[in-house]
Amino acid sequence: MQWRALVLGLLLLRLGLHGALWLVFGLGPSMGFYQRFPLSFGFQRLRAPDGPAVRLGTPGEPAGPSWLRPPGPGPGPGPGPGATAGRRRAPRRPRPGVCGPAHWGDVLGGRGRGRDEYERRYSGAFPPQLRAQMRDLARGMFVFGYDNYMAHAFPQDELNPIHCRGRGPDRGDPSNLNINDVLGNYSLTLVDALDTLAIMGNSSEFQKAVKLVIDTVSFDRDSTVQVFEATIRVLGSLLSAHRIITDSKQPFGDMTIKDYDNELLHMAHDLAVRLLPAFENTKTGIPYPRVNLKTGVPPDSNNETCTAGAGSLLVEFGILSRLLGDSTFEWVARRAVKALWSLRSNDTGLLGNVVNIQTGHWVGKQSGLGAGLDSFYEYLLKSYILFGEKEDLDMFDAAYRSIQNYLRRGREACNEGEGDPPLYVNVNMFSGQLMNTWIDSLQAFFPGLQVLIGDVEDAICLHAFYYAIWKRYGALPERYNWQLQAPDVLFYPLRPELVESTYLLYQATKNPFYLHVGMDILQSLEKYTKVKCGYATLHHVIHKSKEDRMESFFLSETCKYLYLLFDEENPVHKSGTRYMFTTEGHIVSVDKHLRESPWKEFFPAEGGRDPEGKAVHRPKSHVLRVINSSSNCNRVPDERRYSLPLKSVYMRQIDQMVGLI
Repeated sequence: MQWRALVLGLLLLRLGLHGALWLVFGLGPSMGFYQRFPLSFGFQRLRAPDGPAVRLGTPGEPAGPSWLRPPGPGPGPGPGPGATAGRRRAPRRPRPGVCGPAHWGDVLGGRGRGRDEYERRYSGAFPPQLRAQMRDLARGMFVFGYDNYMAHAFPQDELNPIHCRGRGPDRGDPSNLNINDVLGNYSLTLVDALDTLAIMGNSSEFQKAVKLVIDTVSFDRDSTVQVFEATIRVLGSLLSAHRIITDSKQPFGDMTIKDYDNELLHMAHDLAVRLLPAFENTKTGIPYPRVNLKTGVPPDSNNETCTAGAGSLLVEFGILSRLLGDSTFEWVARRAVKALWSLRSNDTGLLGNVVNIQTGHWVGKQSGLGAGLDSFYEYLLKSYILFGEKEDLDMFDAAYRSIQNYLRRGREACNEGEGDPPLYVNVNMFSGQLMNTWIDSLQAFFPGLQVLIGDVEDAICLHAFYYAIWKRYGALPERYNWQLQAPDVLFYPLRPELVESTYLLYQATKNPFYLHVGMDILQSLEKYTKVKCGYATLHHVIHKSKEDRMESFFLSETCKYLYLLFDEENPVHKSGTRYMFTTEGHIVSVDKHLRESPWKEFFPAEGGRDPEGKAVHRPKSHVLRVINSSSNCNRVPDERRYSLPLKSVYMRQIDQMVGLI
């Protein structure tokens, strides 16, 4: 019996040792939420103390990370430049389940902290008291910036938070487009922040701000502004605030204005009419990038524009058209989208980032998800969500397929298989070949867009990449070189894209990890960007030096998404009304009213017949007129159903979201 006990003891000891080794080396079961995937910026790199980096690889294979290689069919290195289209990876589709955040190890906490510290910090619940504290901190951040703007900068466009004074257009240097494209001498920050006041439940300040806008803001200005910026920041905010005021349910509290007579809608109409000259005298239908609000397109106007700038007007112009019952605005914006779409590559289906509006020639052939293209893709999807036009869905579906085929590099699955985690790179629109090795901070919007289409697994994976960069610097550099593992462009102008994706991912997963991410972002902003009279742009994300500028989107987007992330009881989440955010973060209720286009029977895509059977045609760009100026604000459309192609069956959830099927 003794020998049996001895054998049994040795066996148990051996099993215990195996179990201990299993856990020590990280081979045990996950103790966190969901699953993990490794994320490393090492790329198998060795570095001598004073020498250049040396990459290791298997003989015969391309050196470096798989992100540097063309996409290929399955695991292993992809095909070379001469590969045929038939060998490209098939479009990815959402799979059930999601993957959790990365094993940050070296990336997020400094070397040596490892998985256990990550587990302790991120996998636990987020206490209600801490959540309320973060919500109040986000509200306080907005209030501090807004109050200082009103005290030191209004009625000018922006606040210089370091010197506590206002900023307007740079009249002395018309070529200073960084300022003049955005600032139009129309109290930009106040206008842009209107719906944030409502969402935070501050009815008294919202009502005061609306009255100030009505009484003091005019668009009869000798200001040359970018059509895109004026549309998303000003036109979009006016429309959003108008819808909040006239909403019979008043979910945010009493935001009604005594004796309100649709003044904000009239102002939106006035601004849009002043932007219409950008669409005239252009051979392609793609608008000029800038207009003077008094005189129209400047004589020396540039014939080159970016795809996002020309193709991201449809949401705001479409809402305006449907509220007014006037097709003009939606039609010119939709014509621009179709013109750009017709110029995409026949081989890859990709678009470039800069185009000549007269010739249709691609001046910039880079295709990516960042500056110059980002909101073009965003508005294809959001236009469909709002208006239900099947052609918008078809364009988005084709664009998303091309993005997956040519821009997405790395392993197929987020948290399975060999190779690097997925990343979306910048390629040549015609060949699909890699053009550079940087991503920009605007690309951080894309995980949020993927949430809207249900590709949550890929969204989680991509979001983790941008959050890892944030953790390293306490901000997102404007450009980050993923091969060199260092910023290419070092400033951070308080952009909201990572916060937006964090908020949408939390809404999709309800995982407390994203509350921790939001808290990190909040604390970083408080620590590194807060100054005497507001929050300042970081000039250098490493040294944390600052620039004296607080862009209007900090209040309209960054603070708003942070507040909503922590305010679980906000009417946005609890009122029963379905909402969507524009690319500038302005809230729009998603309802059947906006899916009504009363002019459609008279002006189908290629013209049609009037009620008497006579042929009618779309208006020409140089004779744009109001087709129907009667108000359509109170007309309730019949319920409509939209059939979706089988290739887009995963988009059906969008129609289910708005209650149309």
